[in-house]
Order: sequence, then structure tokens, then C-alpha cells
Amino acid sequence: MSLSLIAFVWHQQLPTLAYYWVRMQQAHSGAPGLGLSDYAVAIDAREIEGIPANVSGLTYSSATGTLFAVINDPAQVAELSTDGRLLRIIPLRGIRDPEGITHVAGDHFLIAAERDRQLILARINAERTELDLGVAPRLGLGIGLNGNKGFEGLAWDPEGQRLFVVQEKSPVRVLEITGLLAAMHGAGLDLQVREWKPGRFEEPYLRDLSSVSYDVASGHLLLLSDESRMAVEYNRDRDPVGVLPLRQGWHGLAHAVPQAEGVALGPDRALYVVSEPNLFYRYEPRR
Repeated sequence: MSLSLIAFVWHQQLPTLAYYWVRMQQAHSGAPGLGLSDYAVAIDAREIEGIPANVSGLTYSSATGTLFAVINDPAQVAELSTDGRLLRIIPLRGIRDPEGITHVAGDHFLIAAERDRQLILARINAERTELDLGVAPRLGLGIGLNGNKGFEGLAWDPEGQRLFVVQEKSPVRVLEITGLLAAMHGAGLDLQVREWKPGRFEEPYLRDLSSVSYDVASGHLLLLSDESRMAVEYNRDRDPVGVLPLRQGWHGLAHAVPQAEGVALGPDRALYVVSEPNLFYRYEPRR
């Protein structure tokens, strides 16, 4: 094999894609999944006007029909339309380095502080113009305290009342937490923290994790990796059943997604991605 061919394979991460293709052939998906192979980009790298940089984390709110992202410097929450338009900015106090956000129910959200390994319960209603999280209920997890490689993304499972938390790297890790909301609301302490691992192998074949989303319809989990430039769907058995490469030419992308930091699923099966510094992507099923 020539050096140029080796460089091409390495650059395109074909071994990683081939690995997931083989794994998907072996998996039995159970409930129908997202069908990522049938997705195409509908909004490609739209700049979010009003956000110059540092967009991170993403979640869809069924209460408002809009998207919410966090900005880590300065600490803010941004509400976006489903076509990537900025609707409002909410400054945050009492938190540093927010990286992940997930909608729970109504006006309740959970926000992750990466460096401090904290999960904070926030209420964001239509009248909110700023938010003081210094007095909000929170849970600190002293797991893997290694600086700026901590909690990167959150996803809420409303049926199982579970929170999924992804750690960026060192190590790449997915945590599954139950009993969190009850504890934060003072309804008794029955908090369970487990490590979620993909089935039949020890850990994800991904260089890092930057975000996560949960599909209520199928019970599948979607993991986003910036360094591997892909999103991978796992079924209830924790086997990979779909992959969405975020590279030039795949699924209609004009250019590779530069630094994917957030992923969210909408009720119409649309899939949303945000990338630093301030780029917005929307994928839709072709059929």
C-alpha cells in the first residue's frame, strides 16, 4: 500500500467506518431505529447570527418546539429555531464552563458544568432574561477530574427517568444516572450511577465524545464524536445500528463539520448538529 493511500485511509477514517459497518451487520436492532443511512443534510453550516463563537451542547424542547444550546464563554443559554435562527440569549451566573444541556419536561432543563463535573437543574421559561444557577439544585460527581475533558453532553430519557452523561475522553465514558430529579426535588435519596457500555466490546471505537441524544420512539442512543467526525446510533442491546459520518461529501455535506459539539433529535425525525464556532446543521430523512 502506498504512503498516499495510507494517508487517505487515515484521513477519511475508513477503518472506523468499516468497523461500524461490520458491527451493524451483526446487530439485531429490535425496535426500528433512525435509519441514519437515509438522512441528507437540509441546512448545511448555517452561521448562527448573534453567536460569534463557543456554541456547545444542544437539546430539543417539546414544550416550546425550539432548540436550546449552551455557550461556555461567556456562560449563556441560546434558544434557536429549528432552522438555526437565534431567538434569544440568556446570560448565566453561578456556573463556569457549561458544555451540555438537555430538556427534561416543561421549563425544566439540566445543564452540565464540564470542569466542575456538576449537573445543575435550571428552569427556563419564556420570560427568563438571565439565570442565576448559583442557587439551583445540583449534583457534583468527582469522577475523572482531569480539567477540560469532562462532562460534554447530556440526554434525558423521560420514560426511564434516566440521565445519560458523556465524558469527553481520558477515558471516553457514558454514565447512566437514575433518581437524580427525585433527589434534587428533595423526594428522597435513591441515586444510582452506572457506566453505560456498548454491547459485546469494552468501549466505543470513538476517539472522544462531544454530545449525546436519546430517541424516545425507539429507545436508541445517539453518540456524537468530534474527533472521529461521526454520530453512531446504538439500540437497546447497546449494539451499533447506524452511523452518520460528518465528513465532506457524506449525506450531502459540502465540507466536513469542523468541530461538532451538540446533537439533538426532533419529533419529526429531524437531526440537528451544532459546531464550533457557530455553525448549524439540520439533517432530514430522505423518505
